[in-house]
Amino acid sequence: MANHEIKQLQIKLSACIVGQSKLINRLLIAVLADGHLLVEGAPGLAKTKAIKTLGDLIDAQFHRVQFTPDLLPSDITGTEIYRPELNTFEFQAGPIFHNLILADEINRAPAKVQSALLEAMEERQVSVGQRTLSLPDLFLVMATQNPIEQEGTYPLPEAQLDRFLMKVEIDYPDSSCEQQILQLARQEAKAKIKTLDKAKIKTLDKDTQASQQLIKTETIFAARAQVAELYMADSVQEYLVQLVIATREPHKYSDELASWLAYGASPRATIALDKCAKAHAWLADKDFVSPDDVQAIAKDVLCHRIIPSLTAEANGISSDAIITKLLELVPAV
Repeated sequence: MANHEIKQLQIKLSACIVGQSKLINRLLIAVLADGHLLVEGAPGLAKTKAIKTLGDLIDAQFHRVQFTPDLLPSDITGTEIYRPELNTFEFQAGPIFHNLILADEINRAPAKVQSALLEAMEERQVSVGQRTLSLPDLFLVMATQNPIEQEGTYPLPEAQLDRFLMKVEIDYPDSSCEQQILQLARQEAKAKIKTLDKAKIKTLDKDTQASQQLIKTETIFAARAQVAELYMADSVQEYLVQLVIATREPHKYSDELASWLAYGASPRATIALDKCAKAHAWLADKDFVSPDDVQAIAKDVLCHRIIPSLTAEANGISSDAIITKLLELVPAV
């Protein structure tokens, strides 16, 4: 039952978000693996629309936070407001207490604001004053950043990056998808024009039906339980672990690879690779995890967790190229 409903969710997302099948897949994997997603891409590639549409289709609270240089940590976590009539302080919760959070252009905010997310993303709680408040059981942060706009941006620290389950880099759609996007935009424009008073009742009826068809959080949790129980052979688990170990001990595989890596991935990478490989296999209707599933999501899980050496940077070797080399060198079972 949970599998069917998640499949329907994927179909509905694909109908609204054209030409970004990888983004949709990784977003669903993040939901199923109970992790957070960092999305990098040029403006206009439906990054914001993807998470907003997900929020519209799930029975959960969605909130967008526009990260700017003047944003304060309290603008995210909330703050205590003094009530003079009661002579007490009352906590006013910030947007972080919603289920789905869009941290739009996260690299535009300074480090102190970015660090406000660290406790929330890792421990699912927020400390304000002397109090510690728990976040919702369903909690996902999707952060976006623009790679072509460098002025006024602040690079995310390694500790922040490590808390993202995956980093997904998306590109422009091809010409056929561009045609579909154009048709979809025209249809949406026509729908907005036809907002006649007598049609409002029908719209309300449709909204009521849609609200009854939202994916319940219980369905998400049931799907997560199925993903967690998916079979993974010991040999596949060993392959997964060796991929992460190879980022720390690259000299065992290649002197060239060793010259490209300054720091390898943390144990969080192993956990993330395990969760994402299972979710990837589950979405593909498989009842076991294969090396193909591990390889399919390895770049998204590892690229932002490794630090290329000065030699790699000087030679234009990207993190993506390093992981590609890693996959070639570490033998699969």
